[in-house]
Amino acid sequence: MTEPWQPDEAMAAFIELDHDRARRRGYPEAVYCEGKTPGQVRSAALAIKASGTTTLFTRADPAHTKSVLSVLPDARYDEDARMLAWPPDPPAPRGGQVLVVAAGTADFGVAREAQLTAVYLGRAADLVTDVGIAGLHRILARLDQLRSARVIVVVAGMDGALPGLVAGLVSAPVIAVPTSVGYGAALGGVAALLTMLNSCSPGVAVVNIDNGYGAGHLAAQIAAPA
Repeated sequence: MTEPWQPDEAMAAFIELDHDRARRRGYPEAVYCEGKTPGQVRSAALAIKASGTTTLFTRADPAHTKSVLSVLPDARYDEDARMLAWPPDPPAPRGGQVLVVAAGTADFGVAREAQLTAVYLGRAADLVTDVGIAGLHRILARLDQLRSARVIVVVAGMDGALPGLVAGLVSAPVIAVPTSVGYGAALGGVAALLTMLNSCSPGVAVVNIDNGYGAGHLAAQIAAPA
């Protein structure tokens, strides 16, 4: 009997990958795995292998990961980011420095997704963690690092106040990422999202809740070589 995650011809018929994206936009294809069956993701991996297209697989759970690695065994998997990259080696970094800042350890997975996305899109990207505003000295101790970045991604849940604080300290643009971290009134990240959208610090752009990939992609574009 065929395993449930194996693709079939009907499944493959629904897949039309954007193999031309890297030439057209300068950045490669990405496959969002959440909501797809493992078989559909495996069919995408087969198409990617046949074309040789550089690809990121985002929001991959263990079953998705098994499917991808059955076709692309050398793909790099990062458990925290829930991301696979193929080919496994990122391009040599060019352009400006990206800095990803995570308010708390609970925000780490989204921050790691943002960092790896920027890295695989060709940027140098560092990650600073656990510098939320509950201990203000932690972010203030990073001022030199913050001010050396071309663009900063700030990932925060709870009240989502960290991006506005960071933007008030630096000249670089800040990309704010609300996370679904927090108690009941955090509303699954909506409270953080609204705080970020209402930031009184200019120069803050906001992506959707938990969208580390979108933030990392935008950061890579902002930090692209002139």
